[in-house]
Amino acid sequence: MHRPLLFAATLLCAAMAQANDTNPIPRSPGQPYAAGTLADRIVLTPGQNAATQMAVSYRTDLAQADAVLQLGPALAGPSLEAKASQLSGSTQRLDSDNGPANYHQVRLEHLQPDTAYVYRVKGSAGWSEWHQFRTAKGQFAPFSFVYLGDTQNDILAIASRTIRQALRSVAQPALVVHAGDLVASRDDLAHDDEWGEWTQAGGWSYAAIPQLTAFGNHEYLDHLNADGSESRSLSPHVPAQFALPRNGAAGVADTSYYSDYQNVRFVVLDGTSALDLGTLPAQTAWLENTLRSSKAQWNIVVMHQPVYTCARPEDTEPLKAAWQPLLERYKVDLVLQGHDHCYSRLTHAAGRQATAAAQRAKQAIGPVYMVSVTGSKMYGVNDRARRQPDRSAEDTQLYQTVRVEKDRLQVRAYSADDQLYDAFDIQRDAKGRKFLHEPKLALASERYCDASTGPDGLPCTARGK
Repeated sequence: MHRPLLFAATLLCAAMAQANDTNPIPRSPGQPYAAGTLADRIVLTPGQNAATQMAVSYRTDLAQADAVLQLGPALAGPSLEAKASQLSGSTQRLDSDNGPANYHQVRLEHLQPDTAYVYRVKGSAGWSEWHQFRTAKGQFAPFSFVYLGDTQNDILAIASRTIRQALRSVAQPALVVHAGDLVASRDDLAHDDEWGEWTQAGGWSYAAIPQLTAFGNHEYLDHLNADGSESRSLSPHVPAQFALPRNGAAGVADTSYYSDYQNVRFVVLDGTSALDLGTLPAQTAWLENTLRSSKAQWNIVVMHQPVYTCARPEDTEPLKAAWQPLLERYKVDLVLQGHDHCYSRLTHAAGRQATAAAQRAKQAIGPVYMVSVTGSKMYGVNDRARRQPDRSAEDTQLYQTVRVEKDRLQVRAYSADDQLYDAFDIQRDAKGRKFLHEPKLALASERYCDASTGPDGLPCTARGK
């Protein structure tokens, strides 16, 4: 979302505002988010090939000057260090509104497929706890993952409930996929506090389950140019906090990439950079090459700004014009998006009646486009949302689980109170054609506000776009 520029959102200005008693920065109440003597903000990310590559990022105080990680096989007994090897990585300093910190990254290469590993990372006062993860298999095998829309606001207070319910709902999620706007960057809190809340909301699970993240407009910081015009730059927290594969589009290596997991290709795009920083041509060419070269059983695209909006008056036309033809041409299966702070599952642009007619006629489908929201900020749905998507919602926190099988993607959307809200399968036949199947399951009624009253009988929190 574009906001009026109230101040230059640079780290220097944030520090100056903190020092100025007349303009204090709001803080997370009671939350000590300055870097300490033990490692924190530990995040595991998948490499280009998740069967052999992972990466770990974490934060320490400045006294821990270098990246140190111990990696070993997961054992049934407690003597983990006996078989662990010490690895090093890269370190960069980041000065924030919570003071200076070192961010460390260690890339784990040449791992064995389908193997459980343990690791721990070093802070100036000692080691973290041991974290355990398993690499992907070297070939296709069924797995499940969690998909989360924008967390952004009230991350720890409210969004954390949705995240934790999602993790509880799947016994062993292989991945957690985030559709961007992990934080707000400039709304409610000191910027570094928001990242502290984000990692606290996921806790140990973000260090043990690979996090596949897209980034949105709120991962960018607005600032003023010398001529008074507005511009934006990627928050320095993003390349520091996420050790991504760096196999993306030229000039967008920090936020575009792909990762292959058990014969599923996840392709991550940066719509904000495409729209505002001139990288649309580079990302479009890269997207086509990445999809054309894919030999995966399934192809899933993750991006922040939706092709079809459920809240805004108009679709994201530049991205739609450049990327939708490629999504159709290369038979992408799912497009997972955020940004709109509502729920939408869309199969046919002509609307839900067209979807029903296609199902009756047993017609094949193209990509299914989804939009979801994890956090507390809600937008009202637009005038198309009750008829164009197959199903939609407003004023509702949700999470999604996706079960990947050889010839079926089983997608389930749950509201934060664990009510099944949407359920559909994408089924592939022997000729490679895909069909939408909606199982006969009891779903909660579609949730919309009625004037100022929300679907829970309380004041509607969804505001118009």
